[in-house]
Amino acid sequence: MKFYTLSDNVDTAMGMRLAGIEGEVIHTAEEVREALRRVMADPEIGIVLITEKLINTCPTEAYHYKLTRKRPLLVEIPDRHGSGDVSQMIGRYIDEAIGIKL
Repeated sequence: MKFYTLSDNVDTAMGMRLAGIEGEVIHTAEEVREALRRVMADPEIGIVLITEKLINTCPTEAYHYKLTRKRPLLVEIPDRHGSGDVSQMIGRYIDEAIGIKL
C-alpha cells in the first residue's frame, strides 16, 4: 500500500517527495475532482494526503469519500498557508459526519 499526496503548492509536494511519497500539484476544483476519482480507484494507494486548501475547493466530494469509503483513507493536512487548527478540523468533521456540534 502506498501514500499519495494531492497538494496545491510545490513546497508541500516537494517535502512529501523527499519523504518518498509521490503526488501531484493541482489547483482547480475540476482538477481536484478528477484526481480524487483517479486515486480513490487505484487499489495500490492506501492513504491520500490532501491539503486543506484543496479540500475547501470541493468539500462535498472530499467528505463523501471520507464518509463512504474504507480505502484509501483520505487525510486532510494543513499546508503552509492553512490554519492548522486540528481541533477545529475534528469538530467540523464530526459535525458533518453525525450532525453534532462540539
